[in-house]
Amino acid sequence: MAGLLIGTILGVGAVSPADAQRRAPRAARVPVAPLPAAPVPAADPAQGGETIRSLRVSGNQRLEPETVLSYVSLRVGQTYTRDAGDTALKALYATDLFADVQIVDDPASPGAITIKVRENPVVNRVVLEGNKRLKSDKIMPEIKLQAREIFSRAKVRADVARIIELYRRQGRYAATVDPQMVLLDQNRVDVVFEIHEGDKSKVKRINIIGNAHFADSQLKGQMATKESNLLHVFSGGTSYDPDRLAYDQQKLRQFYLTQGYADFRVVSAVAELTPDKKDFVITYVVDEGQRYKFGKIDAQSDIRDLKADQLKTLIHVKQGDWYNAKAVEDTVDTMTETAGALGYAFADIRPEFDRNQSKLTMGVNFHANEAPRVYVERIDIAGNSNTQDKVVRREFRLQEGDAFNGFLVKRSRDRIRSLGFFQDKFEVDQKPGSAPDRVVLQANVEEKSTGQLQVSAGYSSLEKFIVSLSIEQSNFRGKGQTVRASADYSAYSKSLSLGFTEPYLFDKNLAFGGDVYRRDFRSFNYTNDNNRNTTYNQTTTGFQLRLGVPLTEYWSLATRYTLNYDDVTLDRSTYYLNGVCSPIIAGQYLCDAIGKRVTSSVGYSIVYDTLNNRITPTAGNRLVFGQDVAGLGGSVKYLRNTATADNYRNLGAGFVLNTHAEGGYIWGYAGDRTDSSGNAVDAIRLTDRFYLGQPQIRGFDIRGVGPRIIRYNCLVGGTPAAGQSCQPNLAGGKLQDDALGGRAYYVGHFEVQVPLGSGAREAGFKPSIFVDAGSVFGLKRPRIVGSASPVQRQTQAKDGSGNLLYCTDSSCASTTTTQNSIPYFASLYPAFQEVYYGSSISPRVSVGFGVSWNSPFGPLRIDIAKALVKQKGDDTKLFSFNVGTQF
Repeated sequence: MAGLLIGTILGVGAVSPADAQRRAPRAARVPVAPLPAAPVPAADPAQGGETIRSLRVSGNQRLEPETVLSYVSLRVGQTYTRDAGDTALKALYATDLFADVQIVDDPASPGAITIKVRENPVVNRVVLEGNKRLKSDKIMPEIKLQAREIFSRAKVRADVARIIELYRRQGRYAATVDPQMVLLDQNRVDVVFEIHEGDKSKVKRINIIGNAHFADSQLKGQMATKESNLLHVFSGGTSYDPDRLAYDQQKLRQFYLTQGYADFRVVSAVAELTPDKKDFVITYVVDEGQRYKFGKIDAQSDIRDLKADQLKTLIHVKQGDWYNAKAVEDTVDTMTETAGALGYAFADIRPEFDRNQSKLTMGVNFHANEAPRVYVERIDIAGNSNTQDKVVRREFRLQEGDAFNGFLVKRSRDRIRSLGFFQDKFEVDQKPGSAPDRVVLQANVEEKSTGQLQVSAGYSSLEKFIVSLSIEQSNFRGKGQTVRASADYSAYSKSLSLGFTEPYLFDKNLAFGGDVYRRDFRSFNYTNDNNRNTTYNQTTTGFQLRLGVPLTEYWSLATRYTLNYDDVTLDRSTYYLNGVCSPIIAGQYLCDAIGKRVTSSVGYSIVYDTLNNRITPTAGNRLVFGQDVAGLGGSVKYLRNTATADNYRNLGAGFVLNTHAEGGYIWGYAGDRTDSSGNAVDAIRLTDRFYLGQPQIRGFDIRGVGPRIIRYNCLVGGTPAAGQSCQPNLAGGKLQDDALGGRAYYVGHFEVQVPLGSGAREAGFKPSIFVDAGSVFGLKRPRIVGSASPVQRQTQAKDGSGNLLYCTDSSCASTTTTQNSIPYFASLYPAFQEVYYGSSISPRVSVGFGVSWNSPFGPLRIDIAKALVKQKGDDTKLFSFNVGTQF
C-alpha cells in the first residue's frame, strides 16, 4: 500500500518535482546502493558435474523466460559446472536488466536448474532537486538515464559523474550529488538527484616561478584567469576552470613569443584546492630561455601570379628587430589574403625558420607553395529556418562560377553580419570542391530573434519620466523587410510613428521605405530657480518616402521626399495681451516663431560605407553628405546641407577608437523675413535651425551651446521710474534662458570603448572615455526687448470699451499706459533686460567618461563630462543619464 501511495503522489505528470519533494516522505526515498557482489552459483551436484535435465526461469515480470535464457549458454543436455554457472551469472548481470540473479539446483530433482531473477525497475521519471545556479535544461541533456528505460546503478553513477563535471566547469568544486530512488508500484522507480551546489571555487592566488624579465603583474595581465579580489569584482575569470588554465599557458607562450623569447616554455602548471574546497592556488613554473632577434628576412613564391618581390612588400618585420611570432603570423595572413584576392583560395604560405643559437637570431623565409587558381563551385546556406535563402545569397559578392576572391568573401561575411539576423561571429567557411580548382562556400547561420516588443518606462535627465511602447520586426516574413511602430510619451515630447522598409524592391537592388508620424514637442527654458518653463509647443504631422540605390560596392545614393505640417503655438493665457503675442512676456524671437506652415522638401544623401558591422562596428569608415531643399510647394524655403564622417579603428586588446565629425549649414533662399513691427529677422525659423548640447556635446545641457537670449533682472534699487536705464544683473539675476539655434554647426568627438572582463561584458556593460568639441553659430542678431520698470497685469479690470487697464504700480489706473509702444502687463513682473549671447564659431570642448548598460529595464547610459572650453551664456551639465528606450 505504501508503494502504491508513493506511486500516486509521484506518478508521471501528477505533480511537479518541487511538489514531489514536499509531499513524498523522506523515508520513502532509498539511496542508490552500489552494485551487489555477484552471488556464488549453485554448487556442483556431483564431483564431475551433472547433466542439465531442465531449465526454468522464476521471478521475471516483464521479460519472457525465453528472453532470459537467450542471454546464457546453458542448455538442456549439457553438463553443468561451477564455471558454466559463473559464466551465466556474468552474462545476465552484463545486460543491466537484473538487480539480482541466482542459479539453484533442486535437491529433490538433480539436474533441474532454476534461474531466479529480480528485474531492475523501470524508470518512471528523473527529478533534479537543489539546482539553482545551473538550470535543469542545462543538466538534463547530459543525463543518460531517461524515463521508460531500465534502471541501472551503473548509469546512475555515470550520470552523477556528469553532473559533478558540469558544476566543476562552472568552478563549483564543492558540489555533491546524492542519487535517491522512490519505489513505486509495478516495479517502477523515480530517480531523484539531490544536488548540493556549494559555493564557487575562486582563484585565491596565482604564483609564477622562473620569470626574470617580466613582473608577475604583467604576466597575470595576459591571463584570462584572475585572482579573486576587489579589482576583479566584475570579472568572470576569478573562478577556477581547468580549460582556462590550459588557455592561460598558451597566452603566456604567445606573450613571450612576441617579446623575442622563442624557447619559452611552461614547465608545469599546478592548481591546488584549499582544504575547505573554497579556493584554488595556481602555481606556474616557467623557463624563459634566451631572447632572439630577427635574422635574414626573405620571401619565395611558387605561385604564378604572385611574385617574390610582391611578397616582400607585404613583410611586417625587419632584420635586427626583436623576434615577434605575432608579426610573423600577421605577415602570413596578409600574404594569404593577397593570394586569395588573386583567386588562390588554398594558398599555402609557410614561414621557414633558421635559428642561430650562437648569435641568437631567427631568420625567416616566407615560402608561397604552388597552388591552383580556384573557382566557386557552389554556395551552400544552412541553418536559416526563418530567413529565406535569397536574403542571405544576395549579400554575397561572389556568384557560383566566379573566380575565388578572398577579399570578396570577407566583404560578404561583413554584409551578412550587418543584417543583424544571425550570430555575431558568423564566418563563411571554405571547403574543397569536387576538383582541386573548385571551392564550396558554406554559410552556416544561426538565426537569432529579430522581433522586438518592448514596453518600458524610464527616467531621463533631459525629459524626466519616459514611457515607450514599440514593436519592430527587422526580418518580416523572413524577407529582410522592416516593419515598426512606436509610441513615446514624456513631459516634453509625445510621438507616434509607423514605418516600413523593403531593402530589395521587386528583388532588385533598390531600397524603398516610408514613415508616417505625429510629434508633439514642448520646448522649454530655464527660470531663475533652475526650473524648466515650457515656452512654445510644436506639433508636426507628416510623412517621408525613401528610395536608395547602390552606386558601387561602397557608395550608395539615398533619396527622400518629406511633407510636414507644423503648428507652433504659445500659451495664450501666459504670453498674449489683447489677443496678440507680447514680446515683453514671451520675447520677440518667440513671437516670430508662432504660426502654421507646410514644409515640402526633397533631399538626397551620398553614402560611403566600409564598416565591418553596421550594428557594432570595430573597423571601417562611413561618410555621408546630404542636401534637402524645401520649397516645392508649402510655405517654407531653405537649403539644408549636412555631412558626417565616422572612423572605427581596433586598437587591440578590445579597445576600439571612434572618430566622429559632422557639420551643417542651412540657407534660407527666400531672403530675410520681417516681424510684426517691420523689423528684419532671420530667414530660418526657430524650429528649422540647428541646435547643440546634450547628447551631441556631453558636458553641456540640452540645447546648451550656441546663440541664446538670457533675460536678467536689473541692477537698480527700489522701483525704477519708467524709462530709467537698466543694468542687467549678470551675476545671479537670470530670469529665463532661451536657446535660439543657428544656421551652421560642427561637432567632433574621439571616443574609446574600454574592454571589461567577461562577467561585466556578459552583463551588458560598455564603458568609454571621450572628448567632444563643437559649436553652432551664424544666426542673424535678433531684436531684444527690455523693461526698465516693473510691470503689472490686472486681468479682471477693463475700461468701458472692454480694453484691459495697465499701470506702473500696484494700483490700477483708469488709462492705458505704454512704454516703447509695448503695453505693460499684469501680476507684478520685475524690471528686466535681455542679453544676446553665443553666435561664436569658437569650439566648446568637454572630456568625460560614460557607461552603457543593457539593463533589464532597457538601455541605460550614464555620462560624466566636464566642459573645458565654453563661451559666455553656455549652459553646462556635469552628469546626465538616460534609462529606457527612445526612438
